[in-house]
Amino acid sequence: MSNGPRPPGPTPGFLVWRLANKWRVAVDRALAPLGLTHAQYALVASLYGMQRAGERPSQRRLADHTGLEALYVSKLARALETAGLIGRTRDPRDPRAVQLALTERGEVVTRQAITVVQELHQQLLEPLGGLDAPRTRTFTDELRTLLDAPLAPSVPHDESTQGTTP
Repeated sequence: MSNGPRPPGPTPGFLVWRLANKWRVAVDRALAPLGLTHAQYALVASLYGMQRAGERPSQRRLADHTGLEALYVSKLARALETAGLIGRTRDPRDPRAVQLALTERGEVVTRQAITVVQELHQQLLEPLGGLDAPRTRTFTDELRTLLDAPLAPSVPHDESTQGTTP
């Protein structure tokens, strides 16, 4: 038996990617009976919260809030409008901007979806003690720290960076 260097374990990036995919699949499955995907849920739940705060956000504002690309938000919004869950109207102050609002049916479905996702999050976070546990709060704070850190501009590939791992 060799006592040489241990092979490296999974990187934090790989683990975050795996966890994000695991949670996305779980949320997709949980929301399927309501006719929503995880991405659609992110949009309607964010819109629900913003509306409750008195805001009628534009697609751009919702894209910034959710971290989704504006083009993707537009695509999701069109699908949600077709499903009768949101309304899209031109912003009277900016004819290029589209404002979004949940329909009555959209509010009902969103409230149901929020309950489903909260129950799922409780289950997914049980290994840390549940949704309100100190370990979960610490985990959430660490994720916020990583999400709030600005990305450095990308470095062009040249021979001095070839073969190096960041």
